[in-house]
Amino acid sequence: MGSMDRSKKRNQLWKKALVHFALCFVMGFFTGFAPHSTATLFSHRRADRQPVTGIGFLPAAPVEQVVEPDGEAVNRSLIEIPRSAVAAAVAPGADNDDPPPPAEGSVEAQPPSRRLLIIVTTTRADDRFQGALLLRLAHTLRLVPPPLLWVVVQAYAEAPATAAMLRTTGLMYRHLTFKENFTDPAAEADHQRNVALSHVEYHRLTGIVHFAGASNAYDLRFFDEIREIEVFGTWPVAMVSTNRKRVVLDGPVCRASRVEGWISKDLSDDKRLLLTATDMNPRPPKINISGFAFNSSILWDPERWGRPTSLPDTSQDSIKFVHEVILEDETKLKCLAADCCPRIMVWHLYTPRAIPLPFHHQSQAKR
Repeated sequence: MGSMDRSKKRNQLWKKALVHFALCFVMGFFTGFAPHSTATLFSHRRADRQPVTGIGFLPAAPVEQVVEPDGEAVNRSLIEIPRSAVAAAVAPGADNDDPPPPAEGSVEAQPPSRRLLIIVTTTRADDRFQGALLLRLAHTLRLVPPPLLWVVVQAYAEAPATAAMLRTTGLMYRHLTFKENFTDPAAEADHQRNVALSHVEYHRLTGIVHFAGASNAYDLRFFDEIREIEVFGTWPVAMVSTNRKRVVLDGPVCRASRVEGWISKDLSDDKRLLLTATDMNPRPPKINISGFAFNSSILWDPERWGRPTSLPDTSQDSIKFVHEVILEDETKLKCLAADCCPRIMVWHLYTPRAIPLPFHHQSQAKR
């Protein structure tokens, strides 16, 4: 009896194993014919409850990479610039190991409408309206079609406040700083321009360079016209002083886009000074710093524009070098105006350093 019971139990175990095997085989067989993904009646409900991630919105204006100014440099860029201009911002006066400049190569020619505009703006520490003027100029530059690079040069101690403002402009910019101290405002302005030109030269930023004062006002058509400049370009500038009630027109006399001479006309009392080509050799005119623009490649590729390569090093005084190149050969200068009565597209506004308050005059009168 005991052996029969053991045999029955063994048969039952085999039967259970065969049943389980058969069920698994059938399930696997039919699963192979089933589609890999099926939609259920409640799949859309589950999808509604899933968190939404990975959706990006294309901004209407360039978005900055927010980095607080720290260390020697506060140079920041909001958006990517062309390959020839891709480089880390440099803070002159800081001790850093700069990477070697890019290898020289052929620069792909771009149509004038797509040329990079390099707008250089210098600053003054004693200008109480500097923040407001820079912001006003930023609003003007935002209306200019890209590509445009705004280079702002400033003393290191004054840089943090300006850096915070630049991040809100939506412009592609470089904020360069320096640590030298100056007592002469003109020498400080020239140093700042040299800092900007050294940055342009080192990073091979190919474009049209224009020095825009923070107090300048522009006709927006001006920026379209300077993109047409091949080597050098010049135009008249109106200098306006409200407290002195004076307007001075300073610039070239043109004929068929050629420079025939230079004129400085005081519109307040109709004084005129006309310089012809023969007069410029003994006493060359001082061109208004906002009255010309040039192709930046003249800084590192002089042979391209007919300059000898055996020139002394001009990296320490680039702005003087540019002035000399402009004045030595007027045939390379292109007048933006084609007649003797050009329209004014650039105004330089003189603002007083200090504005007397009305109550101060009243108190002085009572005394």
